[in-house]
Amino acid sequence: MRRVLVAALLAVLLPVTGCARYPAPPQATSPGPASDVATSIDVLFLTMMAAHVEQTLQIVRLGLDRTADAEIRTLIAAVAATETDELATMRGWLREAGPSALGAAARHDHSGHSDAVAGLARLRAAPPAAADAVLLEVLSAHQRQAADLARAQVRAGTSVRVRELAGRIERSRTAEVELMGRLRAR
Repeated sequence: MRRVLVAALLAVLLPVTGCARYPAPPQATSPGPASDVATSIDVLFLTMMAAHVEQTLQIVRLGLDRTADAEIRTLIAAVAATETDELATMRGWLREAGPSALGAAARHDHSGHSDAVAGLARLRAAPPAAADAVLLEVLSAHQRQAADLARAQVRAGTSVRVRELAGRIERSRTAEVELMGRLRAR
């Protein structure tokens, strides 16, 4: 049953990883779409989500060091692949949006995200026997926040492609949270 759950999650995640890459950001010389990420709400989302993804990747790297459970390792490896690809897309779109967007992203203070910092500290301090449970709890809470942020962008964003990315993020993070709940319940 657990393998079926992991397979179901991978079916959701693989379309947004290397098997179906996000469209490359258009070149600055292409008409129209280059200005598609110029509104402040879209830049704010990309900046916040990029920082969130960087935190997720920290959690996942630490989780790979702490867990021996094959299903959890498969899950977090899929999370890492998906979010590494998303991060490259978001950074590309921020570059495309111009120097002010890049400046905003560079100034975004990652240390101010106390939930992620506290989660990482909990995971580092967890005894080996509790590491899997703590990882699933920390990552679930973190991914739930990502889904909420993405859901808000889908409603409020102005860029079609950023809203589409946000929709994919919302769906994948929601599926991850559901799977992690099942893994915690086993």
